[in-house]
Amino acid sequence: MTATEPEAEVVADGVPVTIDGVEILANKGELLIAAAERHGVYIPRFCYHPRMKPVGMCRMCLVEVDTGRGPGLQPSCMLPVSDGMTVLTESDVTKKAQDGVLEFLLINHPLDCPVCDKGGECPLQDQTMAFGPGESRFVEEKRHFKKPIPISDIVYLDRERCILCDRCTRFASEVAGDPLIHFQARGNQTEVNTFPDEPFSSYFSGNTVQICPVGALTAKPYRFKARPWDLSEIASTATLDAVGSRITVQSSRNQVLRYLGVDSDPVNWGWLSDKERFSFEAWNSDARLTQPLLRGDSLGNPTDEGDQLVAGSWALALTKVAEALDGVEPERIAVFGGARMTNEGQYAWAKLIKSVLRTDNVDAQLGDGAGGKALLSLPRTTIDAACTPGGTVVVLGADPKETHGSLFLRLRHAAENDGASIIEIAPRSSGLAPYATSSLYPVPGELDQLVDALGDPFGDAAGVDGDDIAAVSERLRNEESFTVVVGSGSLGDSPAVIERAVLRMAALFPNASFLPALHRGNVMGALDMGLAPGLLPGRQAVGPEAPGTWANTPAMEGLDTTAMLHLAEEGGIDVAILLGCDPLTDFPDAGLAERGFNKVSHLVAVDSLLNFTSTGADIVFPAAASATEVDGTFTNIEGRLSPISRKVTPPGTARADWMIAVEIAAQLGVDLGFIDIDELWADLAAASPLHSGVALGDVMAADTDGVLLTGTSIDSVEPPAVDVPNSSDLRLVVTRKMYDEGTILTHCPSLNQLAAGASASVNPTHFSALGFSEGDEVKVTSQSGSVTVPVISDPGVPAGAVAIEFNQPNASAASLLDSARTVTTVSLERVS
Repeated sequence: MTATEPEAEVVADGVPVTIDGVEILANKGELLIAAAERHGVYIPRFCYHPRMKPVGMCRMCLVEVDTGRGPGLQPSCMLPVSDGMTVLTESDVTKKAQDGVLEFLLINHPLDCPVCDKGGECPLQDQTMAFGPGESRFVEEKRHFKKPIPISDIVYLDRERCILCDRCTRFASEVAGDPLIHFQARGNQTEVNTFPDEPFSSYFSGNTVQICPVGALTAKPYRFKARPWDLSEIASTATLDAVGSRITVQSSRNQVLRYLGVDSDPVNWGWLSDKERFSFEAWNSDARLTQPLLRGDSLGNPTDEGDQLVAGSWALALTKVAEALDGVEPERIAVFGGARMTNEGQYAWAKLIKSVLRTDNVDAQLGDGAGGKALLSLPRTTIDAACTPGGTVVVLGADPKETHGSLFLRLRHAAENDGASIIEIAPRSSGLAPYATSSLYPVPGELDQLVDALGDPFGDAAGVDGDDIAAVSERLRNEESFTVVVGSGSLGDSPAVIERAVLRMAALFPNASFLPALHRGNVMGALDMGLAPGLLPGRQAVGPEAPGTWANTPAMEGLDTTAMLHLAEEGGIDVAILLGCDPLTDFPDAGLAERGFNKVSHLVAVDSLLNFTSTGADIVFPAAASATEVDGTFTNIEGRLSPISRKVTPPGTARADWMIAVEIAAQLGVDLGFIDIDELWADLAAASPLHSGVALGDVMAADTDGVLLTGTSIDSVEPPAVDVPNSSDLRLVVTRKMYDEGTILTHCPSLNQLAAGASASVNPTHFSALGFSEGDEVKVTSQSGSVTVPVISDPGVPAGAVAIEFNQPNASAASLLDSARTVTTVSLERVS
């Protein structure tokens, strides 16, 4: 068992070791500290962490070991077990050594436990009580430092408390790949700090706070907020991205105060991105919707002619939405979003939309990436399988570091420590580029052509070296199996480009399996529940021969987001419903979204916070936050069901999404068939062959890693045609960043200032030819609009392309895009 496999099973040819007179069987090569703990013997430690390499810094884990040459003290975190080893963890020699280590650590450690954030959950406190001296012989003045030092926008450092365990510095360099905090100076002057004028700007800095064994590192959102005995907690699942990282949600006085990563062996290994870790701040916001809103006048009276949103009752809001939907033809209804909800909320809304309203015009993806039917036709794999030692991973149009932080850490570990090969095929270099064995960057709009070239020993693609293509092609053909992590591609391209690329990859390489790393949290649950055109729950296709579990399902496939907005622009949509989404800022064609929603007769929103689109709604229903205020389930990129647990009460009269669907249906005179989550799950199991054998209790069990859904998938889908016009103009690449101006981050005080802003990145060849200097302001102009941003030289951008980030505070890249075009071409002009 290695340091990164804490749950590995003991193999048959294990190593016999005697610990405190009891013989145990350990894995060959297993560290003594891990073997002992697995058999119920706890050896104290500070520096050791099972997900990082051992360093033996603190010496707290010294135990008396005899390997046949006489007993001696050895650090158990550095010592692999050996046949016949005898270990004494409670001998007088061991106890004296551990006592001495603690006494030395406490010489300069401040006695400020009552005001320390770690007080009550501090390993130094606990181990001093269990293994340390009863009193101190040190009477001199302790050392003092200025404190706290903000080493980043989120993390504070108290150097007086630091015991130099090396956990934070090892995490930053070994796990996150951001070696921005280090030991400085030597001897008794040694301290942890950042480089001058270079803060700890890591997407994963919050993990160092969680693993710090003392109160040296604290997080701004939790600092001085509570003590462990004030908190109650429950196991749950993080919902902000599609990885489905396991977490513990902690709250006090009906307010969530902290997320902690849980070490789920098949998923996140205990790590979280800071965006995920601190996203709970949005649900604590004073801007939360607490009661229905309707159009009204300046006096706060609801009226259809009102020019602002005013508070109203649930009864009035339900009456209004029923009146808006009454008599409307199914093809004149459009539903956007749904990926924010639990599976149960998605199922209830899918049943309302497709069985009661009888429309198939619903899209949870908002034009982001390959379509749902295409993705569900692919053979799926797991994160563990993708990270198999010595395996191969193709990252196709994805940048997990920016969109799926925990997945990035798993892939990075596999490449750095387990010999996995990463092949990057992307519109621009990603966060995995430093760890990739091959990087192929086709010009925008030709990602699918590059994939076709990989299937041809003599294939080529514009902008990519033929020898590189041949080498990758040979590698993939010779692999027994490999994983493709599928992203959204460039938002500057039509979704058909990435869809054709991934379907061609599946056709050309039967040895490939796929992980769809899509944007938005429970997007895979939304597809499994039918919140996409052409789909019914359980990965079943809409059509005349669809299973008859629901009555009156649509006979024909509906429209995706782009088609719905075009129809709305033409006056063909009477009622549009927003399910926790903001198309005006999040759809890759801002102009079309604005024109479309301006023509909709009735706009209904279901959300926890108002956003740019829902502020123009006629009716707004307040929804409970799926992350912390409802019980339910979540489906991650593997198809793994995991529990979402209610920890706090929703504010005001906010209700769970599924309850809102049930009440709207009842207002329309239809009973959806369930009044609680157990009845809903039974209804789902009857409608979905994918979920029919899954017990809700098995998913909700806190001590499991969820339930992996296998089996049913959509029949193979034909790749769409992609026509890229010949043009010598620069083509636009648009990609997402971890921090942006999304609704949730905007309402997180600790995160809302971290968006770096957009810039125009240009290949050095064009950068020089255009005569730019680093940091020049340039005007980027397309057929749809223009933005002014700084320009930088970036070799990770293909020649003939300009890359810009989406939804940033200084520029709206969406205003440059036209969803009717396969690629977006732009011109650059220096702004004087």
